[in-house]
Amino acid sequence: MLRSARIAPTTVRLARGYASSASNVKAAEISALSQIARQYADEVSSKWAGTSATGGNTKNFIGGQFTDSKAKDWLEVRDPGKTFADAQGDVGRGLQVVEAATAITSTLLGDKLEVTNDMDTYSRRLPLGVTAAITPFNFPAMIVLWSAALATVTGNTLIVKPSERDPGATMIIAELCKKAGLPDGVFNVVHGSANTVNAICDAPEIKAISFVGGDTAGKHIYDRAIVQGKRVQANLGAKNHAVIMPDANKNLTLNAVAGAAFGAAGQRCMALSVAIFVGESRKWIPELIERAKGLKVSGGFEEGADLGPVISPQARERIESLIGSVEKEGGKILLDGRGHVVPEYPNGNFVGPTVVEVDTNMSAYKNEIFGPVLNIISAETMDEAIDIINANKYGNGAAIFTNSGATARKFEIQAEPGQIGINVAIPVPLPMFNWSGSKGSFMGDIPFYGKTGLDFYTVRKTTTALWPHQDSLSSRAAVSMPQIN
Repeated sequence: MLRSARIAPTTVRLARGYASSASNVKAAEISALSQIARQYADEVSSKWAGTSATGGNTKNFIGGQFTDSKAKDWLEVRDPGKTFADAQGDVGRGLQVVEAATAITSTLLGDKLEVTNDMDTYSRRLPLGVTAAITPFNFPAMIVLWSAALATVTGNTLIVKPSERDPGATMIIAELCKKAGLPDGVFNVVHGSANTVNAICDAPEIKAISFVGGDTAGKHIYDRAIVQGKRVQANLGAKNHAVIMPDANKNLTLNAVAGAAFGAAGQRCMALSVAIFVGESRKWIPELIERAKGLKVSGGFEEGADLGPVISPQARERIESLIGSVEKEGGKILLDGRGHVVPEYPNGNFVGPTVVEVDTNMSAYKNEIFGPVLNIISAETMDEAIDIINANKYGNGAAIFTNSGATARKFEIQAEPGQIGINVAIPVPLPMFNWSGSKGSFMGDIPFYGKTGLDFYTVRKTTTALWPHQDSLSSRAAVSMPQIN
């Protein structure tokens, strides 16, 4: 990733074909980079063999070797503006899963029972074989790391198809795996878009596919792969809600809501996209808007940047269109982030923090916006708020802010999403627990990481053995300490 690109973003081009990616950047675009941008772009490109920030090739990684593509069609890749702090969190959470996976010697323990005299029944976990992960642009390190950790420690090989929008992080991880001594062929990377995805779905050698991303792609992958007997886990879209009760700690609540709604420019499947203000808590909305106004929108490496650009011009246009639909459908735009300009980055895809007042029938509420847009809804009671949450087709996460234990307990039991936060706006669990949404946010029956992550990458085999004691042969006693080979 570039440190900075004040005049024009670096562009590479990614192959659409199954094998790899490559680039042929116009000289004018490279020369337009500022001095500091060029410095860090050169550093990235010279340090890592599989990726480039100055227009070089992004390669495949197959069998432990970086390989060039033979594809003829290419996809443009521009520097993503994720902030540096958010990128550090991305890597850090991925490494937490790696750390948890190092406990594999105990978590892979099987079961054994002496069912009758001289007869035992026991189960063991076995690897599936070849597995695949199709990962999204918004967490290019974390999801690759957790897939690689769980797939490989359980004895599988893994093929990663990273997002065509930011393949560089995956290529760096591949090179680090090789340097760390991971055997060739255990971790592999291929690039592309629909054709590559379909090839992964259709390949009979691939036994399981893990996917995180949008509804359309996830449903396509699930439907295409599951009928071929593959195991699939697919985390899809989301519309995460937070209920703000009048008895909540106001300062904690407003900071948490603003951070969860606008961090990473709202490009998280666990981003807070709906705030339901119950009763008198509605009076806090103006203060929330003021905190949103105070957030700094800039390039990801700029000092103090709170949110960077969205991923592409097309994403910006879609987000701004959904913001515009609010007034057309009878809602109110309380804070408008459309047309946000960052002078140092005139070509950036920026959308400022946006707050809109909607009802549940409006397009901005019904669709996952995946941008820095917070929907505001009012409710008279917590029961009404829970009904709103449960009526939504998605079920990734929901949170409540309250100082009442009884209120929190009722909410966590009755709200349907798979992850619940109490005074926590983004309730993503640590890797020893399971992580997954429910309802329309998830397809499959085995959630991500935790104990179920091991279940996804392994198959159980049960053995029943009879060894009659009458058949035993006597022998001399062994008195030396047994040796383990």
